[in-house]
Amino acid sequence: MLAIGVNMLADRLLPRARIDLTQQRLYTLSDGTKQVLAGLKDPITLRLFYSRRLGASLPVYGAYADRIREILAEYVALSNGRLRLEVFDPEPFSDLEDRAMALGLQGVPVDQSGEQVYFGLSGSNLVDDERSIAFFQPDRERFLEYDLTRLVWELSNPQRPVLGVMSALPLNGDPRALMLRNPALGQPAVAMTQLRQFFTVKDIPLDTQAIEPEVQVLLVAHPQGITEAAQYAIDQFVMRGGKLIALVDPHSESQAGRPSPGGPPPSTASSLDRLLNAWGVEAPSDKVVLDLRGAWRVRAGPGERVQAVDYLAWFNLQGDSLNRDEVALAQLEQVTVASAGEVRKREGAAVEFVPLLTSSAQSMLVDAARVRQDPNPSRLLADFRSGNTPHVVAARLRGELASAFPGPPAAGPGGAPGGAPGGGSLQERPANPAAHLARSQGPANIVVANDSDILEDRFWVRVQEFFGQQVATPFSGNGSLVVNLVDALAGSDALISLRSRGESLRPFELVEDIRRNADAEYRQTERALQQKLEETEKRLRELRQGGGGDRQAQAVITPEQRAEIDAARAEIVATRRQLRAVQLELRRDIEGLETVLRVVNIALVPALLTAFAIGLAVVRARRRAAARA
Repeated sequence: MLAIGVNMLADRLLPRARIDLTQQRLYTLSDGTKQVLAGLKDPITLRLFYSRRLGASLPVYGAYADRIREILAEYVALSNGRLRLEVFDPEPFSDLEDRAMALGLQGVPVDQSGEQVYFGLSGSNLVDDERSIAFFQPDRERFLEYDLTRLVWELSNPQRPVLGVMSALPLNGDPRALMLRNPALGQPAVAMTQLRQFFTVKDIPLDTQAIEPEVQVLLVAHPQGITEAAQYAIDQFVMRGGKLIALVDPHSESQAGRPSPGGPPPSTASSLDRLLNAWGVEAPSDKVVLDLRGAWRVRAGPGERVQAVDYLAWFNLQGDSLNRDEVALAQLEQVTVASAGEVRKREGAAVEFVPLLTSSAQSMLVDAARVRQDPNPSRLLADFRSGNTPHVVAARLRGELASAFPGPPAAGPGGAPGGAPGGGSLQERPANPAAHLARSQGPANIVVANDSDILEDRFWVRVQEFFGQQVATPFSGNGSLVVNLVDALAGSDALISLRSRGESLRPFELVEDIRRNADAEYRQTERALQQKLEETEKRLRELRQGGGGDRQAQAVITPEQRAEIDAARAEIVATRRQLRAVQLELRRDIEGLETVLRVVNIALVPALLTAFAIGLAVVRARRRAAARA
């Protein structure tokens, strides 16, 4: 009765009081959402269409609908009257159903009758701009606040920052999709779709002569084949105060993984060495970072004993690998890179160098040619030797910079500066080019990453079809990172704190470290065994050839050969026993850790509560005894 009375009193006197005890504060609106809601100037109407029949048929959707109504009520309360919420239950074949369909919401059948149910949100502003969420799915509950705040922000900010994109990658979809009979290649990258939701994106060719003044942020991704004139245009864009995100790559998995009519590309690397070196940073294209801690598990080769193996060139960055002091990474849990290189500050450079993404200490550098020509996961793992030194994969630069060019490039054929590689055509030179700037006008802001595969879908998002709609579900924060960086450089950070809330899984890091270390030891031992077998077979061939010139003599096994064979068999048995011992120790370590966790979770907590209760009882008894005395 006391608990019921407390709840009723709190509901009446403190209707908006909340206590969020989750570690990631999943039920607390982020500062970005509060900033967006507090900054609303014009009224916005939100219309939630929810068919109660859906909740009656599938209770999980009913619980999710309650969650959405609660969070929308919080939005309305924090908007200072600028947000209005309307809730509708569209019946089949009703005017409300027609209205839901007209607003772009997705109808979904729940049974064989063909009647459709709705569970979506539509919003509109004073000038009748409309945004909608076609259908709420429980799988995206982790991104609920992001989806809702994005909708409100788009309705309240009709003017978007202009983002320029220069890339040799088909980020807007491969035009050869129909020719290659692969419609999936024709779809734009999910990261580009997200960028277009928040920014006005302008595609800029790799042979451009100048960057338009309206461009505020320039994204250069895998600039393979970029002309000298285009590099000069980028240089002067930065000198004028433009913000730059440069994604170079020692090995583009995106480029290597796409079919090419003329066979594999001669090179999958890209660089901007002339610009970056002049600005005080290096991003070598001849080395790739391998990382044991976050390595992906991939399918092993057909001749392997195990089905999966760690591929050290593809790895997740988590925890201390992400610079939490940077606003663009403050809320991220995980970023995935693939065949990434190192970014380092040049000796003596005065520019401010702030690491953003850093590999773990269990990493090393290898020649990029090994990953390009023979990306064998087992061999990379067997040859792995940790350098106990982390490597920066992405960094932010800030400071006054000198131009990488003494002046405009010399005119090429046709009067255009800097000829195009391979005799390609060039964009026309501006009629009135801006004066050359030898130094930046104020501190420049640049982000450099030695990996363009951050934009590749397969490394951070799963795209599935849901009743004709393409639904993207991220498992890593790459898309959020790119949007956050553009946001931060464009001067808007209102949405950064909420984009990646709950995006990544929380792996059992200690168990993963035990498994990875044991797996690496297993691979190294296996490699030693293979070398021993090859040496033994070579020795057997030499002994057989030395037994005589004719085949009949060679067919007779000499005592020396028999002894060699017996020794090889004994070596095989002993080494296999060692391999089994490694795997056994792996299982023992993991099972032992699981046992400790069970004891802690099942026995330790109740024991601590019991000890606390006993201690409290003893203290109270002593106080009563002292009072009587």
